[in-house]
Amino acid sequence: MNNFSRQWVNLCNGSFLNAQISFIFDIPNFINMIDDILKKEQLTKPDILRLLECTVEEENRLFEKSALIREENVGNKVYLRGLVEVSNVCSKNCFYCGIRSGNRKVNRYTISESEVLSAVEFAYSQGFGSLVFQSGEHSGNVFTNYIGNLLRGAMDISKGELGITLSCGEQSLDVYRFWKELGARRYLLRIEASNQDLYEKLHPLDEKHSYYKRLQSLSNLRIAGYQVGTGIMIGLPFQTLENLADDLIFMQSQDIDMVGMGPYILHRDTPLYEYRHFVPPLKDRINLSLKMIAVLRILMKDINIASTTALSAIDPRGKILGLKAGANVIMPNITPSRYTSNYNLYDNKPFVDIYSNTSRLQFEEEIHEAGFSMGYGEWGDSPHFSKRMDQ
Repeated sequence: MNNFSRQWVNLCNGSFLNAQISFIFDIPNFINMIDDILKKEQLTKPDILRLLECTVEEENRLFEKSALIREENVGNKVYLRGLVEVSNVCSKNCFYCGIRSGNRKVNRYTISESEVLSAVEFAYSQGFGSLVFQSGEHSGNVFTNYIGNLLRGAMDISKGELGITLSCGEQSLDVYRFWKELGARRYLLRIEASNQDLYEKLHPLDEKHSYYKRLQSLSNLRIAGYQVGTGIMIGLPFQTLENLADDLIFMQSQDIDMVGMGPYILHRDTPLYEYRHFVPPLKDRINLSLKMIAVLRILMKDINIASTTALSAIDPRGKILGLKAGANVIMPNITPSRYTSNYNLYDNKPFVDIYSNTSRLQFEEEIHEAGFSMGYGEWGDSPHFSKRMDQ
């Protein structure tokens, strides 16, 4: 038995079936309860569980409610975050991730500053109000200055008009502050699983992958003045509905400003692939992801929620379904095409060539046909963040 398998046996301490939760309801009350829950101003954990378990017949009522709350609190615009995957170099060895340091099959890269800034110029010329610089997790002066130079360049190109989100992992408070001073506005640091036991099943048990360090980093981002984002994977092996309900409660308790969460998708070159038989079917994962978006929108009415790429990896309509469930942000990938195949966090990652006029027009047409408008030239800041800063 390898070390990964031994860790999982020790941590799980039981079978997958024993890890599942079950509920018994009086049938008439079960049917009527969802309407009563959707009328509430505050949801309890049993309410959240009930919504996550809602039947196919009930889902329309849930999605209608979340869409209404979305429109009333963050509007009907879809805000664009042009995503540049600037580097797939990573010091972490997370068991679920295709670019984990232990995966020797990855062709590592760091895009030159000039290439990244060419992508920035393209996005700015096309009316994108915001960009995301995303990378694997590593640190040090060279990397800190590299991201700093990208921020300076993006600010120069746009005369300070672009809103920049970073997703570059755990860093020191000083580094977070340094990047913030250079123009970064938002930071996404996904917790992936807020339950400590499940978190530790997904990572090596060492200081580099500390659950508490992750929480401290989220706290440091708040201290540094960012709009703080996090997120989780949905449909993991050994994950229960109760875990997911607790994830939503965690985001609410952390007073998060933005969330990016989506279905867990396997990567065959990861240790977690060994447990693929414990992963729900694709259809169930996307359905549960949409319900998670909807319930989060009800819980946190004025935050930004992304309709993630992982949704489209399972269903070509995924990003639209996410928007209709309550999301209001999408992240078109503007990474230079020769790098995109090397930033595979999971298998079958979709890629739309946003540089192509045809693809871009088709992309816009899908958004408009779904009943949304495009938030070109706007930062699309989280109203939740603005209210928090006013307090």
